[in-house]
Parts: sequence; structure tokens; C-alpha cells
Amino acid sequence: MVRDPFTDEDVPDLQDVLDALDDPDCRAIVRSLDEPMTADQIAEAAEVPLSTTYRKLDLLTEASLLEEGTEIRPDGQHASRYTVAFEEVIIGLAEDREFDVDITRRPRTADERLANLWSEVQKET
Repeated sequence: MVRDPFTDEDVPDLQDVLDALDDPDCRAIVRSLDEPMTADQIAEAAEVPLSTTYRKLDLLTEASLLEEGTEIRPDGQHASRYTVAFEEVIIGLAEDREFDVDITRRPRTADERLANLWSEVQKET
């Protein structure tokens, strides 16, 4: 089933966020993403081997720190493009004395929401 990209995303697991932020390669990838890029472009910009880049992109995406979209190409060889999916990550102590994570995201444009919807449909087909 296709996830509704117009709703608020689930809060990621605290440990996933901490693992991603603790990883120097993940931080290098986030620093290098000033525009949407493919994995090849990210590997080059962040100076991280491509095989490592794919693992780190999975880690960052699972932690909801990156978004994966699809670049539609006329030749049918579509490519994943990644963008930073947060403005701020706040880790705090909840009332029950458990750690809590809150990720502040910038509002998405209509084009971004449509691209995200298309990406989710592509994953299902």
C-alpha cells in the first residue's frame, strides 16, 4: 500500500536518529546535500566510497533525516535522488523520563509533495 506523503511522517526511532548522527560519513553526506543528488553524486561530493554511501543513505533515510525521490528520465532508467529532510533535530526528556526525538521539517511545496507521491507509487510497482 502506498504511504500518504501528505500526512505527517511517523516519528523515527530515537536510536536510528542517534546512530545516523553519530556516524561521520552520514554527517559528511548531510553536509554535501545542498541540492537533490543521486548516490553517485553524493559519494563524490562527500568523498565517501559508493558502496558505503548506499549503506549510509539507507541509515539516514530510515532515521527520516533524508528523503528519497525519483528522478524520471526519458530513457526509462529512473534514478533515486536524495534531499535533506529536516531543519532541526531536538532530543529531549519526556514527562515519563524517556528520551524523545523531534524533527523539524520545512514545509513542502506542491511539486515536492507530488514528486514524493510519485516516488511512493514507484516503490509499490
